[in-house]
Amino acid sequence: MLKQCEGSVAIAEAVALCRPEVICAYPITPQTHIVEGLGSLVKSGALTNCEYINVESEFAAMSVAIGASACGARSYTATASQGILFMAEAVYNASGLGLPIVMTVGNRAIGAPINIWNDHTDSMALRDAGWIQIFAETNQEAVDLHIQAFKLAEALSMPVMVCVDGFILTHAYERVDVPSQADVDAYLPPYEPRQVIDPDEPVTIGAMVGPEAYMEVRYLAHAKQMQALELIPELAAEFKAKFQRDSGGLIRTYRTEDAETIVVALGSVNGTIKDVVDAMRADGVRIGAVSLISFRPFPSQALHDALAHAKRVITIEKSLSVGIGGNVSHNLRMAIQNPQVRMYTVIAGLGGRAVTRVSLDRVFREAMDDRLEPLHFLDLNHEIVDRQLERERLVRRSGPVAESVLRDVGGVTAGIK
Repeated sequence: MLKQCEGSVAIAEAVALCRPEVICAYPITPQTHIVEGLGSLVKSGALTNCEYINVESEFAAMSVAIGASACGARSYTATASQGILFMAEAVYNASGLGLPIVMTVGNRAIGAPINIWNDHTDSMALRDAGWIQIFAETNQEAVDLHIQAFKLAEALSMPVMVCVDGFILTHAYERVDVPSQADVDAYLPPYEPRQVIDPDEPVTIGAMVGPEAYMEVRYLAHAKQMQALELIPELAAEFKAKFQRDSGGLIRTYRTEDAETIVVALGSVNGTIKDVVDAMRADGVRIGAVSLISFRPFPSQALHDALAHAKRVITIEKSLSVGIGGNVSHNLRMAIQNPQVRMYTVIAGLGGRAVTRVSLDRVFREAMDDRLEPLHFLDLNHEIVDRQLERERLVRRSGPVAESVLRDVGGVTAGIK
């Protein structure tokens, strides 16, 4: 059914259509409206046979999800930013135990300094926790990916994060096609767990594993991720056949057939990138884009094939691996395996800074002229950075960085020197 609604509402309705049996809720911006929406659906009776559990923290939310899933319940939670860090130990436990929990991450920057706006730092911090990570470009895709996520998680018995850009998607009102319950039921079968805690058939869960077996257990987690590389496209194809639209998969290419320059990115920024690609194509520039949907598992072969004829690759990253640069681009270099391809990493949108068409057009053209440095920070105010570095050079007790920068930003804006 087509409806105009907030992204979080659409996600909540999609999750409810998947018939979760346990929802563990602890609110944190910008995820709050999702769990509020699910709470309303449970309270109103629209979502039945579901226990909605208000917990005292994000760590408790994941812990309850682990217990519920281990007992054979279809389990769901959501988080963001500091919340996913607080539950980090339990996030690793969920994947190590092979539990098919689905979790929405309303992507948001991590402090300090505190920031509630969007970037991908939070989910990137847990990129090696053993969860599948899939990124939505639009709210329609966010709806569709959640439905696919439950089927994927349960087929492999491993957890899945659906990453949705905070505010840009979660709080945006747009037209979304929310499927019917009958169609979702036809696509997503009832949950049949691979492992269940049952008093009548007692088992040990979470056993101590020594050096003699630990590597094999960890390798099996890796093997499941490799299985996911095959299964994710299959589930996307089944979804398309059922719902008559493309959503999901490993990657999505855009105007790449003859492209000499290809831009790779995660999430909602791909919409802006496509607008810039269209404008540059109108000028005769051979440029294209690849939306990376599955970040874990990393689709190395699919990317290698999609980028095989590119002369240069530009990665737009909404996270920063401090001390080295981009998270996606380092994975991408291994996938391309061609030293002749010129590669550029552009760190953009940190803490919710706008990623504009004008700025993207500029860096794309600089890259094509080989004038862009290999690691570039989009729209970075070098004057502010230089002021702080000089302050620290001259004054030992130079004070907190964030507060000093905010004062400088205000001074520059007001024209104070």
